[in-house]
Amino acid sequence: MAHSHSQAHGSTGSYILGFILSVILTAAAFGVVWYGALDSGSALAVLAVLAFVQVIVQLVFFLHLNSGPGRGMNMISLGYTVVAAAFLIFGTVWVMNNVAMHMMSR
Repeated sequence: MAHSHSQAHGSTGSYILGFILSVILTAAAFGVVWYGALDSGSALAVLAVLAFVQVIVQLVFFLHLNSGPGRGMNMISLGYTVVAAAFLIFGTVWVMNNVAMHMMSR
């Protein structure tokens, strides 16, 4: 029983690896903006990819969301959260775009 409990939580090594990866990804995002070597469209795409990878690192190393045995409900919860966040983000952008469009037409 204690063995499955220790597997449910990460080891010290996995936490350290997750922390190092998070720091590297954060530093890379700051570097993209700080040095301004990319045009705004490319920088936005690179930042979006870095943010996505950062979320994956956080979910795997710190929240322990993986596809191991007995983790089905975790994946369902993650899927629902992603769909709800997408509706929230894209719905907000759509509403704000319509508001801006109607305000500028007068």
